[in-house]
Amino acid sequence: MIGIWAAAVSVPLLVLLYFLKLKRREQLISSTLLWKKAIQDLQVNAPFQKIRRNILLLLQLLALGAILLALAGPVLRMMGSGPKRYVLLIDRSASMNATDVLPSRLSEAKRQARVFIESLPKDRLFSLNRAQTQVMAIAFDKTAKVVCNFTSDRQQLLRAIDAIEPGDGASQIGQALIAARAFAQPVEADANNQSAEAPARLLLFSDGRIEDLAQQAVGQDELEYYAIGQHPDNLGIIAMQARRDFEDTQRVDVFLTLANYGPNPAASDVEFAVNETVVSVRPVNVDKESLASDGQTMLAGKMSMEFSFRSDEAAVVRVRVLKADALPTDNTAYAVVSARKNLSIALVSAGNAVLRSALKACGPSRLDEMTAAEFEAKATTDFVVQQPYDVIVLDNVTLQTRPRARYLVFGQPPAGIDVTVGGELESQFVADWRARHPVLQYVNLNTLFAARGLMLQMPRDAEILAEFTKGPAISVLRRQGSVFILTAFDVLATNWPFEPGFVLYCYNAMQYLAAQASAETDGSLRPGEPIIVEGLPARMETTVSGPGIESLKLTATDAGLVRLPAAEHAGLYRMDFAGREAKYFAVNLNDEQESRVEPLKTLTLSGQEVKAEAKPLSRANLPLWPYLVLAALGLCLLEWWVYTGKMKL
Repeated sequence: MIGIWAAAVSVPLLVLLYFLKLKRREQLISSTLLWKKAIQDLQVNAPFQKIRRNILLLLQLLALGAILLALAGPVLRMMGSGPKRYVLLIDRSASMNATDVLPSRLSEAKRQARVFIESLPKDRLFSLNRAQTQVMAIAFDKTAKVVCNFTSDRQQLLRAIDAIEPGDGASQIGQALIAARAFAQPVEADANNQSAEAPARLLLFSDGRIEDLAQQAVGQDELEYYAIGQHPDNLGIIAMQARRDFEDTQRVDVFLTLANYGPNPAASDVEFAVNETVVSVRPVNVDKESLASDGQTMLAGKMSMEFSFRSDEAAVVRVRVLKADALPTDNTAYAVVSARKNLSIALVSAGNAVLRSALKACGPSRLDEMTAAEFEAKATTDFVVQQPYDVIVLDNVTLQTRPRARYLVFGQPPAGIDVTVGGELESQFVADWRARHPVLQYVNLNTLFAARGLMLQMPRDAEILAEFTKGPAISVLRRQGSVFILTAFDVLATNWPFEPGFVLYCYNAMQYLAAQASAETDGSLRPGEPIIVEGLPARMETTVSGPGIESLKLTATDAGLVRLPAAEHAGLYRMDFAGREAKYFAVNLNDEQESRVEPLKTLTLSGQEVKAEAKPLSRANLPLWPYLVLAALGLCLLEWWVYTGKMKL
């Protein structure tokens, strides 16, 4: 459009210049014999005379025409007459952060996507068919996000591509395919219920390290795959855990596994730090990849390491592989260890000396015995600010107020946990039990006899540890953020107090429930998972800081829950509370699929193979304006040369 308007103005003006009458000073001369050229100029300057053939005018018109065409932005179209709608699927998972393609694989994927968008044909002014190529862009890792719906606006698409940020999560394409097909579904259909529109074509920019490929299906020639990346070596941490020793609780053991994805052994130093203080640096040499027994699969070389330190306080452990490689994300891992503490127990009972003695034998630092009414009064005050007890033991009591905690229950189960009492049982022996479960480890239930018990009807997700002949005897159930060990009988109605296994059972149950409490605090998260803290005062203000987050303000719900929807990046996150100690959360990649950064050249989706394109995506439509500008410059130089030549004659 710009070129047309410019031509309408400039071309007539150029031609008009050759119609302008020259103003000359009159001068008397003796003869015009030597002034034939001047006479010809006088004839040309007469109005409405036919323009003489003039090489300068021709060259100027050609140069002006080249400039006007350049302003119009012509494009030499080399894109085939394929589908008119495309969906760009851009992988933003952890492995796409690899730097074997500078500056990163994701940047290269975005560059190729930009090349495709810039190759789209522009809207033509004079065209009977106004249908335009439509493009949609989706970025995905473990979840998918539509960054731009179908549009022919190239600038909008380019802005959407540029806005895609890298992530540290795993790669799953299922949601992206569902979104692409949902948005690409044609709205109108013809009389035969067939759409007149061509189906959308999928363009995948990825290294192929996608978890759920085998569960996906694509049509014939529906997907084009552009493999991003080369085959660099990578040494990374694929597993890490830190925990206190079961017996010596002052000792913290750190376990990690290193994996080498390369054809040669990898040597490096591994750094261990506690609370940002380096306490140890160890050299390692991890074996190279090896061929599996099937003759096709490559297995990473692996090495396990263990590190221990002693501390009573809470600690943040950091392990770092000091060898630089293509994927920095898996070179560092964190673990959060809670402070050492002796068990604090609340016994809610109408009076049970046998149970109180067994709990004392477990060696708690604090054992408070109270009635149900006293406990409920305490729960409405102390539990609002903090959880003063690691384990709460309910001895055949029913509570109206039950805070979120860990419970060992004897007899009547609490209300509201999907457990119903189907009647009473008499004269029951234990028919079977899980001897390897931590709660029943070394506990002999062969001699347990219950004169009376309860027939509990458990939900399907309950974990049955021991069974009477007519129902569950001991079960584990998780509900509403609480953990329950349900014992379906009153201990005073059994011979268990006279057996050594009873004290051992209480000890195992206390340790198991205490470990559940530690797991709530110290659990390691994966990128993309939410960070959740419960049991806070209603509407409490919190501040979250971490990778990519700087002092983000969050407010707890009326139920005392605060939630960060997703920890996008691997690293250490800190949550600060007014009047409370800060909580730390470790987010680690720990993903063998993402750490294996070798790009796949062939994808297999539901048995169908999709081979990567032989070459990276390049420009399909060639802009002609640079060549037209060069042509205009050449014509101007030629016009100048002709003009100067005539002036010398």
